[in-house]
Amino acid sequence: MTDMYDPKTVPDFSLPPYPHEEHTPGVGDGIGRASNPVKYLQAVEQRARERQVAVETVRLLRRDVIECYRKEGVNHYENCREVVDKYAKVVLKRSVGQVQPDWVDEGKKVGC
Repeated sequence: MTDMYDPKTVPDFSLPPYPHEEHTPGVGDGIGRASNPVKYLQAVEQRARERQVAVETVRLLRRDVIECYRKEGVNHYENCREVVDKYAKVVLKRSVGQVQPDWVDEGKKVGC
């Protein structure tokens, strides 16, 4: 048969970040280009993918909380505690589990 009735599982792994290349104005040729454009674009694409996965994870967890609230009704304070705690743990982290590169300028860590 299908795996439709099996409990849903979430893989517990993360990808290592690509070697990070930053735009560095005033260094090298002075026009702010990365020294290796391929590495720079790979890192940008990976950050975009990681951000999208984080957004979808939050969306799925939020849906589970709403389902539990609707199903449990007035008893949702007691019966939905685990679901809400899981959601809150993910939402309160700024990075939401994203892979972050080693920035030269620590002020660029927007999602951490």
